[in-house]
Amino acid sequence: MNKKLLILLLSSLYSMTPLLAAEAVKPKAADEVVLAADSPQLANLKIEAVTQIPAPASSPLNGKIVFNENFTARISSPVVGRALKINAEVGNSVKSGQVLMTMDSPDLGSAIADARKAQAELQLKKQAYDRSRMLLDGGVIPHKELEASKTDLDEAAAESERASARLNNLGASRNNNQSYSVRAPLAGIIVDRQVSPGSEVRPEAPAPLFIITDPLHLWASIDLPERDLGKVNPGQSVSIEVDAYPGEVFNGKILSIGAMIDPATRRVPVRCSVDSKEGRLKPEMYARITPLSPDNRQVIRIPNSALITEGLYSYVFVETSPGHIKKRRVTLDVQGKDFATVKQGLSNNEKLVISGAILLNSELAAGK
Repeated sequence: MNKKLLILLLSSLYSMTPLLAAEAVKPKAADEVVLAADSPQLANLKIEAVTQIPAPASSPLNGKIVFNENFTARISSPVVGRALKINAEVGNSVKSGQVLMTMDSPDLGSAIADARKAQAELQLKKQAYDRSRMLLDGGVIPHKELEASKTDLDEAAAESERASARLNNLGASRNNNQSYSVRAPLAGIIVDRQVSPGSEVRPEAPAPLFIITDPLHLWASIDLPERDLGKVNPGQSVSIEVDAYPGEVFNGKILSIGAMIDPATRRVPVRCSVDSKEGRLKPEMYARITPLSPDNRQVIRIPNSALITEGLYSYVFVETSPGHIKKRRVTLDVQGKDFATVKQGLSNNEKLVISGAILLNSELAAGK
């Protein structure tokens, strides 16, 4: 009796073995790649969690970083002369009022001579007026001669004031010689210099002698296509990217939009403020500037290297668990040069294959 029960029990266990094995080894899905923890292929994949960014209102626009004219000075000489000594070089930090260049200027000498002459003439006319007033009090001259003397005094005073104002405008005094100092009107960094010792300096020169700017205050400029005019408004936030710092985003806001469209290019100039992050951005850098959606919604951004395009559809590979990577279809919102935003198909913080997706797709295709 016991022997028969033992035989029946062993038979039952033998018949259940295939079922247990089937439960232990589940077949992988057709759109899934399974890699062992020590697989060399897994080591060659770059997997990162996706993140959200403010939703763009349009595709990235071409622009560049420019000087903030409120913190920039283009310095020229108000007088003709010859450069004697240059006290500042490109890249130097300067303070307001610091001497940048000393020059010999006959124009300054003439202005000083005019001021001295006008002052001497004023003293002479004042003495003549005082003398005429004394003679009038003594009954020696008629009153009209005093009035004429007063007119001469007023004219001399006006000429003296004009000559003095000219010297004050040049930052000189009557006691100066012909040496003229060009000074910095504001603090900043010298970004350009167009003068050398011995150079002739003229006020009407086409290029400024020095350009000084504050690198912490910059603008971003966009040549906005006419078709995108309805997507931007003053005060709207923008994200700014430059080739020098791949993947890094600088924040900014639209300050002004041009009043008319350029008839040749059909574009509108747009000026934006930008946070240069302690001077990391430089004037004349090319930039990709993206206007952001005014409703402040968030979207998922992924690099284009993570995308697989098949016909009209886009796919990505998502790591669902360690070693298990699944192909998934996504719907894109906006696709730029390096990144795309996803409308549907991904959730925040999901792990995405951003490098090696093409190899995984080839493996799936080979297994079909």
